[in-house]
Amino acid sequence: MLTAFSESLDRALIMASRAHQNQRRKGADVPYVQHPVHVAILLLKHGFEEPVVIAGLLHDVVEDTDVTPGEIREQFGDRVASLVDAVSERKSDDRGSRPWRERKDEQLAKLDKCPLEVVALKAADLLHNVRTTLRDVKEHGDVTWTRFNAPKSEQLWLQGAILQRVRARLGDHALARELEEAIAELRDS
Repeated sequence: MLTAFSESLDRALIMASRAHQNQRRKGADVPYVQHPVHVAILLLKHGFEEPVVIAGLLHDVVEDTDVTPGEIREQFGDRVASLVDAVSERKSDDRGSRPWRERKDEQLAKLDKCPLEVVALKAADLLHNVRTTLRDVKEHGDVTWTRFNAPKSEQLWLQGAILQRVRARLGDHALARELEEAIAELRDS
């Protein structure tokens, strides 16, 4: 368990900060790097090992920036690279941009057979996204949902489908309980 400063964690924070430096959260003037930092903090809070926490910091760099899986593997090793790869979506293929539902169905299929660490990483990712959305819905109302690539009903479906897999794999783990509570609160808002 990570309990103090780590040179690897520091390098991962630098990589994430640089990779996401010109990005903002959807619909907000908040630096994007805030999201992977929160994901890493959630994983650290719940006692996951350093490679999982580092993967939390880097979980969106391959999907959303120019950082390659090879760069992650070279700097942080096979375990971190495979964790990041497991939660990264292929947003396009030789046909162009892939449909939202197709990408999400693929993501759910991966969650059914991946290591528990990947499920925890996805749970922390979704937990922070749900909490951010909940805050924005409370502040701005249902207009918040218009910033996403799929309507509210599809977003809520996806959250429920991920939660189902998290619960099936992590059981009553505190991270799974936190996620379930946050999703319930968002649905009721």
